[in-house]
Amino acid sequence: MSTLTHDQKSTRSTPTGQPIECDLIVTLDGPAGTGKSTVARLLAAKLGLDFLDTGAMYRAAAAITIDKEIDLADTETILATVIEADLHFDWTQDPPTILAWLSPYNQRIRDLDVTKIVSQIAAIGRLREHMVRKQRLIGQQHPRLVTEGRDQGSVVFPDAEVKFYLDADPAVRAARRAEQIRLTGNEPPPEDELLHDILLRDSRDSTRKDGPLICPDDAEKVDTSPLTIDEVVGFLESRVRARIAHRNA
Repeated sequence: MSTLTHDQKSTRSTPTGQPIECDLIVTLDGPAGTGKSTVARLLAAKLGLDFLDTGAMYRAAAAITIDKEIDLADTETILATVIEADLHFDWTQDPPTILAWLSPYNQRIRDLDVTKIVSQIAAIGRLREHMVRKQRLIGQQHPRLVTEGRDQGSVVFPDAEVKFYLDADPAVRAARRAEQIRLTGNEPPPEDELLHDILLRDSRDSTRKDGPLICPDDAEKVDTSPLTIDEVVGFLESRVRARIAHRNA
């Protein structure tokens, strides 16, 4: 797993360059709390690429399940309702807004009740098949893309040219989650409770039958535990630009 040294942090945290003009899929996978969504959005902006938050799609499905009072065991109704909702993104917004029934869901999907069940929703095999089809279609429509999730490099875009796997110590991820909740104006649960939830989610994500959380063999692993967001973004940007330079050499 890559860990940045002090010198790498200082030299790679602020790489510069023009927007990448060629078609390019960059995948970021990893467990909850590693900063994937924020890093992917900022990396996409640095590279001049579009940004796909696939976690938002599963969170929207979880929010729909809760708001429509559908039993978690009733997977057929969950699937049918999510299909009816026609989840898609408003690409004119930054970050792109997830829409269900043409209404924005970005605020709702970050609520604690959604976080509690999203791993169970994401484990529904036929729902994952539906989401993967949608994500691949997005990749066709937006071939210059940074996409983050749990299975982007392993299942959705196995032929992506650049793949990263972000990880971090579970305690660090729990502390980050607590800070995210505080930033919304809410009081987070105790960090030991958040840590328990993260470990449970890790177990569910990595052991599910369909699209389990794994590190693709050809992905570069990066431990984000000791790093700031800017340091992670800068490091990944330098890696992507080096890959493109090598391709064009």
